[in-house]
Amino acid sequence: MRDLPTSSSDKHRRLLVIAALLCLLLAALLSVALGAVPLSPAQIWESLLTGDRTSAAGRIFWYSRLPRTAACLAAGAGLAVSGCILQAVLSNPLAAPNIIGVNAGAGLAVTVCCVFSAAGWVVSGAAFLGALAAVALVSCLARLTGASKLTVVLSGVAVNALLNAASETLRAFFPDTAMSSVDFRVGGFSGVTGTGGRLWPAVIIIVLGVLLALLLSNELDVLSMGETTAHGLGLPVRQCRALLLALAALLAGASVSFCGLLGFVGLIVPHLSRSLIGADSRWLIPMSALCGGALVALCDLAARLLFAPYELPAGIFLAFLGAPFFLALLIHQRGGRTHA
Repeated sequence: MRDLPTSSSDKHRRLLVIAALLCLLLAALLSVALGAVPLSPAQIWESLLTGDRTSAAGRIFWYSRLPRTAACLAAGAGLAVSGCILQAVLSNPLAAPNIIGVNAGAGLAVTVCCVFSAAGWVVSGAAFLGALAAVALVSCLARLTGASKLTVVLSGVAVNALLNAASETLRAFFPDTAMSSVDFRVGGFSGVTGTGGRLWPAVIIIVLGVLLALLLSNELDVLSMGETTAHGLGLPVRQCRALLLALAALLAGASVSFCGLLGFVGLIVPHLSRSLIGADSRWLIPMSALCGGALVALCDLAARLLFAPYELPAGIFLAFLGAPFFLALLIHQRGGRTHA
């Protein structure tokens, strides 16, 4: 439920969003500048102004660092906002794209696309359909077996395991597919380049999806109050729930299509953002998008630098952060015994 609007609280929230934006810009600058070959601010500025793609610095900037940084920011924003929507619509603070099988559904669809050498918008569309099928299946299973918070999580875990098994089966039969890499299975950005056909269509989808989530923030807040209250306020609950779940699937699917099965962003970021800025979706969605992008960019940067010349997938760092966070939430919820 939204907090009562006051000028002081809105000013405080605005300052927090500006601070998150500055953190995002700093994370993006560090991601572009640092690596095996550091780029100075002057080199980055010159590459931006002149569009130089012939010098060594220009090639690194345009074909490696800029696409990778854009991928980190877009994936973080997409998964974080997807988590915000899922937690509100399912009335479950443990819901996240990687936990309830949404990422796994998108990953299976992307694996199928790689088997058939699909690219570009086809991959993004297939990832969306896979994620949508997964979230619809989890929602139906939870309703059939009881709508407790634990039921949603357990249904998602089962669907997640089933879809991951299907993906692994395809990789076993088609070992030459690009999706057989560890980077995809745990989530990472080492394969993202400026020449690939997957990244930019997905980035466009994520940007539009986040904007649509902002437009639907009022409906999301009303729906989070519960079905009875939402009906009483005149909200078409079934249609709004379907639309918002589809939007969450779209954001998660587009992210997975280029970053792999990146976990825990959609769990950690919404909770931290909510603790900072409150539950009002008008503020929570942009805050989550900014914090999600910054978190993923910094994790990817750490993965590149801490063990150089070796590089770890960013998903490993997020797993080290997210797994304890999930366990703490699970304990706090007392095993999900509270009903939605």
